[in-house]
Amino acid sequence: QVRLVESGGGLVQAGGSLRLSCAASGSIGNINTMGWYRQAPGNRRELVATITNSGSTKSVDSVKGRFTISRDNAKNTVYLQMNSLKPEDTAVYYCYANQYGLYDYWGQGTQVTVSS
Repeated sequence: QVRLVESGGGLVQAGGSLRLSCAASGSIGNINTMGWYRQAPGNRRELVATITNSGSTKSVDSVKGRFTISRDNAKNTVYLQMNSLKPEDTAVYYCYANQYGLYDYWGQGTQVTVSS
């Protein structure tokens, strides 16, 4: 089992920045992809950004140029630096990890609220 613990959410004004962190623990061998998804009220959970253990990244178009995903493999931690935040970025952000290409794990979620 893999446990994911997020931190760093909160309330920020539009144009501000936040940094999310997610630390993996437990049986963490062979975790390839880690990343972030988000879910706003009434919406489906959507991919924000992912990163492989070799550093390949992908992200949704709406956050390109504003959000940066990074990873510290030695610390089993993934980060999401969010700049130029917009009210439409308001959501619960979930950390994600995939192990062996088979098993998906999720964190408990952290609330990000951007006020206008």
